[in-house]
Amino acid sequence: MKKDSKIYVAGHLGLVGSAIVKNLLSKGYTNLVYRTHAELDLINQQAVIDFFEKEKPEYVILAAAKVGGIVANNTYRADFIYENLEVQNNVIHQCYMHGVKKLLFLGSTCIYPKNAPQPMQEESLLTSELEYTNEPYAIAKIAGIKMCESYNIQYGTNFISVMPTNLYGANDNFDLEKSHVLPAMIRKIHLGKCLEDKNWNAIREDLDKNPIEHISGESAEEEVLKILEKYGIKEMDDSRVNIEIWGSGKPRREFLYSEDMADACVFLMENVDAKDTYNANTKEIKNTHINIGSGEDISIKELAELIKSILEFRGEFYFNTTKPDGTMLKLTDPGKLHSLGWKHRVELKDGIKIAYEWYLNTKC
Repeated sequence: MKKDSKIYVAGHLGLVGSAIVKNLLSKGYTNLVYRTHAELDLINQQAVIDFFEKEKPEYVILAAAKVGGIVANNTYRADFIYENLEVQNNVIHQCYMHGVKKLLFLGSTCIYPKNAPQPMQEESLLTSELEYTNEPYAIAKIAGIKMCESYNIQYGTNFISVMPTNLYGANDNFDLEKSHVLPAMIRKIHLGKCLEDKNWNAIREDLDKNPIEHISGESAEEEVLKILEKYGIKEMDDSRVNIEIWGSGKPRREFLYSEDMADACVFLMENVDAKDTYNANTKEIKNTHINIGSGEDISIKELAELIKSILEFRGEFYFNTTKPDGTMLKLTDPGKLHSLGWKHRVELKDGIKIAYEWYLNTKC
């Protein structure tokens, strides 16, 4: 890519897209194109066609997607498969139709079977059944991978698919119903810390930034306590604060700071083509996608204790084993990415500190 190449970043306001835009700008790229959802609904096929005909981007990074944690994935199953398939189909096809030089499609490591050998290698794709709770989202992302591969094979396009592990960082979603585990845990422990310190100003400021079920900083104290308890933040009789965490705390998860992920994506756009992702002598071209991860994991219980230490929370955790754990082990093998020349830099403890500071100082 040249510094003045026209690059369209779909989903530029989200956790993934905003980090990629920041990285591109820091490296001197000057001709970036974006649209908000209000300006361009990627589910609308004709709107996507019109956009590509008008803008004619040379490079496309598809970071737009409907995403969420285990609750959202299991609750809004139809929305997750429909919206993601529509967005992917529209953007990927128009990249082909308008001769885009390179497309980077972002998926998720939830594409791998729930019992995939650990750490998960790209070759594990489609070898056994998926985790039920996020199956619709995973199927949509698998379809995106196969669409990119199929266009490369049939039309000679240069479409690359990357599968980031669990991400966190600036512009994350801290909604307690729909967020992923790490940002949800940061916010719950932050609110628990404020509650044990009787810091109602901080609690009300948090709820003004990001209301919970329409409960804002203007709500009565009784209503605030009720909604906090509903989401597992409870003041006990002895004034200690107890925070509920779904599951046993035993599942292990891998986390990658969003700016590391963005750096990996830009590295691939600059240095790697689709032909570099597979052996040209093979009869079957598949599993050309690339894992993006740290190759390091931590249990949910250990993660909670780490965040507790960083935020200086004094209360206790209650692990609700009536709630689902999800996959017990989910660690990526980033060996393919390492062999291409990239490795992560930000360690988890440092990344959590940065993400927490961002949350405190930003209107979410």
